[in-house]
Amino acid sequence: MVTAGIIGSPAVQTTGQRGNRTPLRGDAVEPDARAIGTAATSAAPFQEVPVMPLRSPSVAFLLLLISVSVRTAAGFSAQVLPYTDQVQTSPPPIRGVEPPAPDATADALERQGDDLRAHKLYLDAVDYYRAALVKKPHASALYNKMGIAQLLMQRWVDAKKSFEHAIKQDHDYADAYNNLGVIFYIGKKYGKAIDRYNQAIRLKDDAASYYSNLGAALFSKKQFDQSVLAYSHALQLDPDVFERISRAGVAAQMAKPEDRAHYDYVVAKLYAKMGVTDRSLEYLRRAMEEGYKSIDNVYKDEEFAGLRKDPRFTELMTARPPGISD
Repeated sequence: MVTAGIIGSPAVQTTGQRGNRTPLRGDAVEPDARAIGTAATSAAPFQEVPVMPLRSPSVAFLLLLISVSVRTAAGFSAQVLPYTDQVQTSPPPIRGVEPPAPDATADALERQGDDLRAHKLYLDAVDYYRAALVKKPHASALYNKMGIAQLLMQRWVDAKKSFEHAIKQDHDYADAYNNLGVIFYIGKKYGKAIDRYNQAIRLKDDAASYYSNLGAALFSKKQFDQSVLAYSHALQLDPDVFERISRAGVAAQMAKPEDRAHYDYVVAKLYAKMGVTDRSLEYLRRAMEEGYKSIDNVYKDEEFAGLRKDPRFTELMTARPPGISD
């Protein structure tokens, strides 16, 4: 599966743990993400596999300890015990975040929820958003933010309800329509996703992520010409839209290698048309690695006319990176 988070951005591993994580120096913080996009690189599960190295060749046997630690959305951890097929769970960590204060204002609770969400403490963030909604029950933005936190924990049903509540409170809330489209996209209901993305675009036509999401859904329906138009519009609004890292990235529905390869070729063509040579070459390389069968079209498609004059293009096509099998 290829990931697509605003389209073209790497997926971010999220754990959804409660409470006691102290952010590390260098952690990226995104305090006020409102609209969710789809990303375009591959993601790996969150896991750690430490292996104990041998210290002496005279050891009579190899002691190989593989410990896989998985943090679930509920905050539990699990370990695979050595030499067994057993999984042992441990209790969730001690909660390090205080529950919402009863006398806190709705705005203060929302700000705290934003901070918790930025530091990946999604369950705690949901608690604070819910507490804020008790004091401001018609706040569409709170429902939308809560939906994003729920989506990042892969609680699709809860997220869908939150986005629908946001729309109910504000029928012109473009971000909520876009985010609801993401839920349908994840469920492979591409027609419904396209409807929601188009509704978001009608309300706000200058958001690159809406067009990139629309392009992803159209691509998944194999409506390639329309998909290219949507992607092209996204690039006109934001040339970095495919490269931008999104903490709310979701997996693009491109299960077949040939679909991924076609996607990479399409993006390479769009960048070539815009004169963004480096990125066009990068996506051409990806298309070849994915085994794109029509790669020789690069010599005929007019979008690549300028790129064909670049020595790096000749070098890339001469090298012909081998396809990578799944």
